[in-house]
Amino acid sequence: MVTVDADALSNVLGAVDLRVGIGRRTSLAAGALLPIPTGAITLVYVVEGGVLGHPPLGDGCRLDVDPDSKTRPSTPENRHDVLVAGDAFLTIGRSAFVLEAASTTSLMIADIELADAASPLPALLPPFLTVTGFDTVEPAAAALALNMGVIDHTLKPARQGDPIICRMMATTVLLSVIRAWAANGCAPSGWPSLSNDPFLDRVVDAIREEPGRDWTVERLAGIGAMSRSTFAERFRSAVGRSPADYVTEVRVDAAKRMLDAGRSVSDVSRELGYASDEGFSRAFRRRTGQTPSAWRLANRTPVPA
Repeated sequence: MVTVDADALSNVLGAVDLRVGIGRRTSLAAGALLPIPTGAITLVYVVEGGVLGHPPLGDGCRLDVDPDSKTRPSTPENRHDVLVAGDAFLTIGRSAFVLEAASTTSLMIADIELADAASPLPALLPPFLTVTGFDTVEPAAAALALNMGVIDHTLKPARQGDPIICRMMATTVLLSVIRAWAANGCAPSGWPSLSNDPFLDRVVDAIREEPGRDWTVERLAGIGAMSRSTFAERFRSAVGRSPADYVTEVRVDAAKRMLDAGRSVSDVSRELGYASDEGFSRAFRRRTGQTPSAWRLANRTPVPA
C-alpha cells in the first residue's frame, strides 16, 4: 500500500481554490448513457442506483470498504466495475468518458472550474479516479454531496449567496474525494510530485511562492541544479509548457486574486514584477480576454448595504 506524506497531502488540498462549483441532480433510466465532457473537471456522486464506465471504472482505484455494506448490481457482461449509491467518481477531462446506468439511477454532478488555471492539481491526478464507499470513509462530505443539486428556479427562486455556498460545498466534496483516494493507498508512488522529479518540483514551488520575481531560464535552471538547455527540455516535458509560459500563468492567476481583493492595477503590476502597467495589461488580456480593469469590475463582490 502506497502511503502519502500528510504534509504533502495538506499542501495539495490547501492550494485548491474553485472559481466555479455548480452541482446538479441527474436521473437516468437503466441503460441510459451520460457523456462526461472533456477539458473540464467533473465530480459525480451516486445517490441511487449504479453506473458503469466506458472505459471501465475497474481501471481506477477501489477502496477496501466493508464488502457487505453495499450490493453491487450484476450486469449482462457480469462486470464488477459498478459504482453504487455512496460511491464517488472524478475525472479531469483528459479524454472522452461515458457513464452508463446499470439500473434506474440518480446522480449528483458538479461542474468544477479551478480559480487558478496554472494549478498543478490536474497534472497530479490520474485521468479519472473512483472512491468506493465514499459515504463510509467521508460521511460528512457525502452528506453535503446529497444536497448540492441546483434549485429548480421555476419552483423556487435562488437565494442570495447560493453560488458562493455551492462553490464552498463543491470545494469540500472535491477535497474529500481527493483525500479519500490519496490517504487510502490509491495514489501512485511518489505522489503528489508534479513531475516525479524533486528538482523540477523545487522550481515549481519557487515560482508559485514568488511569482513577481525576475524568473529567467538561467535562474530557474540554477534552482533545479541543471544546465539551461537540460532544464528547459525537462520542464516542458514534465509540466507541458515552457518555463516562461508557466511563470506567466502563475502571475496572471495571482493577479486575478489580487484584483478580486480590490487591489489597483498599478499595485498588482508592480508586485508581479512587470516593468509597466501596459505590459501587465497585455499579458493579462492575452490569457483572459479581458483587461485587468474589466476583470476587476466584472468580478468585484458587492458589499452588502
